[in-house]
Amino acid sequence: MRTTGTDGSPRRRGGGGLRATPLLAVGVLLLGSGGAFLLSGWGAPVPPATTPAATAATTPAATAAAPPATPPGGAAPERAFLGHGAARDTLPVWELRGDPSSDDAVERGAYLARAGNCVVCHTEDPAEPAGFLSGGKEVPSPFGAFHSTNITPDPETGIGGWSEADFVRSMREGRSPDGSHFYPAFPYTAFTGMTDGDLSDLYAFLQAVPAVRQENRPHDLRWFATLGPGLAAWKTLNFREWRFEADPQRDEEWNRGAYLSQAVAHCVECHSSRTRTGAIVANRRYAGTSEGPDGQPSPNITPDETGIAGWSQRHLERYLEFGMTPEGDFAGGSMAEVINHGTGYLTPEDRRAIAVYILSLAPIRNRVD
Repeated sequence: MRTTGTDGSPRRRGGGGLRATPLLAVGVLLLGSGGAFLLSGWGAPVPPATTPAATAATTPAATAAAPPATPPGGAAPERAFLGHGAARDTLPVWELRGDPSSDDAVERGAYLARAGNCVVCHTEDPAEPAGFLSGGKEVPSPFGAFHSTNITPDPETGIGGWSEADFVRSMREGRSPDGSHFYPAFPYTAFTGMTDGDLSDLYAFLQAVPAVRQENRPHDLRWFATLGPGLAAWKTLNFREWRFEADPQRDEEWNRGAYLSQAVAHCVECHSSRTRTGAIVANRRYAGTSEGPDGQPSPNITPDETGIAGWSQRHLERYLEFGMTPEGDFAGGSMAEVINHGTGYLTPEDRRAIAVYILSLAPIRNRVD
């Protein structure tokens, strides 16, 4: 069961929950940098006055021995401890850690899929490669239950029939190839800020994963959320396309962290309060909400005393890598999945950039119960 600590950080308690002991905490710290947002969002972020541009992180290529490839349908480890830059032809695609500095678009796209939490939302069981990115995961919301879609290249049940232009339109405009509107449970409201190059790389990766034939599950929504014209009206009121532009008053690291937090990893989508219609409350961005994407509170992650004021940059980097809080507890709920299958795969440089950006936010007092 996920709870929220006095410092606003998520924890796991109760039966089956992981509690930290001094010995365990020391053991995790000794792992160093080799160790280990649920996609949601019911509304559009208010585009910031200045939005940062994507700045490619330079990561020294590392090599690691690849574990034996597991064919689809076989057992796979929950986490693949693979180094950035590991050769793609030696690894099954679902185990790719990805490399943002690679010359291979699929490698770069694999990294973005982890950073954007595609694996967390679009895989019902991330530890089971047979269903990798084939959808079916339930995403609770105040409007009912959404079910993530199949984004493998299956031509009938996935996105195998989509062109790159179709894919970019879905990410930028929240529209399907036939022009119908997507629900903002798919956070195109954040992805619209991604660069052309990153969207192209992500498309290349999604077309390279094994095709899985699996029909999409229908959403189970309250009656008013099923009205077709309502989506168009919602977008008119709450959604604006936007692109990131570097803040010239900030350095490259800060801009990189802002790009990842606001667009790719879309932290703002899960950690912000919303209006009754599902739009993000402008003065509560990153300040947490009692109605998080898994039906549990999402903590305030601004540097306020009701948020993470007691966290150092290193604390936040460690949390994004291992899920360990400054107090020695561990993340639970959807955030544990995000770390296990998302931020834990990022380069140390990118985790540091996110930490730099988050800790630079204006503190907002909002105690989340």
